[in-house]
Amino acid sequence: MSASLRGIGYMCTGVLFLALGDAVSKWLGEVHSPLEIVFFRNLVAVPLIAMLAYFGGGLRNLGTRRPGVHLLRGLIYTGTMGFFVLGLTLLPLAEATAIAFVAPLFVTLLSVPLLGERIAPPVMAASLLGFVGVMIVVRPGGDAFNAGALSMVAAAACYALTMITARRYGGRENFWALVLYIALVPALITAATLPWVWITPQPWHWLGFLASGIFSVGAAAFITLAFRYTPAAIAAPFDYTALLWAVLLGWLFWGELPDVWVLVGSVLIISSGLAIAYHDRRTSLSRRPT
Repeated sequence: MSASLRGIGYMCTGVLFLALGDAVSKWLGEVHSPLEIVFFRNLVAVPLIAMLAYFGGGLRNLGTRRPGVHLLRGLIYTGTMGFFVLGLTLLPLAEATAIAFVAPLFVTLLSVPLLGERIAPPVMAASLLGFVGVMIVVRPGGDAFNAGALSMVAAAACYALTMITARRYGGRENFWALVLYIALVPALITAATLPWVWITPQPWHWLGFLASGIFSVGAAAFITLAFRYTPAAIAAPFDYTALLWAVLLGWLFWGELPDVWVLVGSVLIISSGLAIAYHDRRTSLSRRPT
């Protein structure tokens, strides 16, 4: 098997793990607060990440000279996860996933004021197309425009800020340190809220919390492997297979089927993301020395 095919396989597996984790969180959200779900998800994830870091080169990989950066990223990511789980509990799984795909567009637009990057006209046009797709999915003024849709947009914006900080500081920090603290900080923050949101889990809910954390770490590991074996421009488009899993899981467990507007908006959002990825690949190739 070629390295590219192996990387694509890792990417699809990681995306499947993400979709399964989202489905479990949506199920848990029928009973438990999003804050409680975020707490247990990260409580499971932290020791798993530490174990992977240990076998990947030792616990020295978790050291950092920038605790403030990790605290900031953790605070932002707490918002990402909280808003995301809330959106999952209020929206059909496919619709929530479709709105979440706006995150790369936020990354593109926010990189201008926060990183000083410039957006090429084709990328700006693709970004606008993606926002049109999001507007079609959420339909402001319509029945689909509710707290769930706003929560998913907020989650996408927070996630974009998390990715921008990774782009700015990631080259100076070990990968496992970035992953560990982004799980540790939300775990500590949400732990402080438990006295107000705690609902004692049923036995099968404990299994759900455990599965959610395992799926989260597994997704991060497989997606990291994907980008190690395959150029980002090839691997990234397979992130959109998440929508296929979301439709399937939503139908199997909740009898949800997306309406035509969700599908139309999803096509525009995905087309926008693919266009941006294609432009980035063309740009990187044109800059490569001959």
